[in-house]
Amino acid sequence: MKYHQINSALFVKNRRKFMAEMKPNSVAVFNSNDIYPISADSTLPFAQHRDIFYLSGVDQEESVLLLFPDAPYESQREILFLRETNDHIAVWEGEKLTKERAFQVSGIRTVYWLQDFHKVLNEMMTYADTMYINTNEHYRATVETETREARFVKWWKERYPAHNVAKSNPILQRLRSVKESEEIDLIQHACDITEKGFRRLLGFVKPNVTEYEVEAELAHEFIRNRSKGFAYTPIIASGNNANVLHYIENNQQCKEGDLLLLDVAAEYANYSSDMTRTIPVSGRFTDRQKAVYNAVLRVKNEATKMLTPGTLWKQYHIEVGKVMTSELLGLGLLDKADVQNENPEWPAYKKYFMHGTSHHMGLDTHDYGLLHEPMKPNMVFTVEPGIYIPAEKFGIRLEDNVVVQEKGEPFNLMRNIPVEVDEIETLMNE
Repeated sequence: MKYHQINSALFVKNRRKFMAEMKPNSVAVFNSNDIYPISADSTLPFAQHRDIFYLSGVDQEESVLLLFPDAPYESQREILFLRETNDHIAVWEGEKLTKERAFQVSGIRTVYWLQDFHKVLNEMMTYADTMYINTNEHYRATVETETREARFVKWWKERYPAHNVAKSNPILQRLRSVKESEEIDLIQHACDITEKGFRRLLGFVKPNVTEYEVEAELAHEFIRNRSKGFAYTPIIASGNNANVLHYIENNQQCKEGDLLLLDVAAEYANYSSDMTRTIPVSGRFTDRQKAVYNAVLRVKNEATKMLTPGTLWKQYHIEVGKVMTSELLGLGLLDKADVQNENPEWPAYKKYFMHGTSHHMGLDTHDYGLLHEPMKPNMVFTVEPGIYIPAEKFGIRLEDNVVVQEKGEPFNLMRNIPVEVDEIETLMNE
């Protein structure tokens, strides 16, 4: 891995929190992701399942974590299973975790090779009453490919039909949504790498540069700072492309007078950052562009202040909608009749701002979090309002990552990334 090793104390702490929520006499199993084939002998780069990483720090394919806090023997309470490494694998694929190295990474002392998994699991099942299975219940999830985790669940249900079944995901949704200080530091590091990439762009972007050249500049800066690269597929949208919310072609030329919307960010150690900035290709905003930009910035600033403990997700978005409505009225994009006659299910402001303002962020860009529960300190959210005007051939979105505090306004992890009009123009024209 490119990143510096994370102290195993974080993963020890995460496992303790999870096991404290388990039912008596229960086992939980977590699987690594597959390496997904493309065709012939080609595969996609490996990306670890975030749950097993959160609980163990293991960032390797064909790994399994078993937790059994009430096991008869202490050595059975946390067990890692790894693909056995050898000299042949080391030559062809590179270093894999040894049992000793796995302990250093995870803090787990009991490590077996994967071929022993079924034998050990069978013994654990004779002691246990309940199995925690790890299904994907994220509110944005749309899974069409059968995952390694899903294959395990199918196999386990057939092999052990007499056991009770419980779900890991509700526990993880709550635990992972509230970050430990070590996790916040890792997200901050990802944000700092993103800052370096953005500052590099401010001296690079000019008329006639292409969106893919901008993407290449960012990739270079991210990787040279120990990131694997982008935390998500980058959106580099010039001109009217910015009005396509998930524009990812990144193949057009940036023209003089256009705005360039950049929804781009680095990952670090599997933790995401998530930034959006909108900059003028020519280095100067027009008066109209500046007016809309500052309206979006004011909404972002006001929305950020609302992210406090006890806030409910649904009410938060209603309040942000009121702020956005006021700004759209000021810009002449809405009039009073539009607001008076609006459909409560789709308020007038949605014509120009049709997506949500915030989402949880962490190991996943759209991280775990139960939206019906009140916000808590140390939750990390994006704040990303936008105004999209196809008739004027530009869209503006601004996005920061913030940490909810015990009291007062959130702490902005992207506080050092330029966002004010004057600073952006100055840096672009140096």
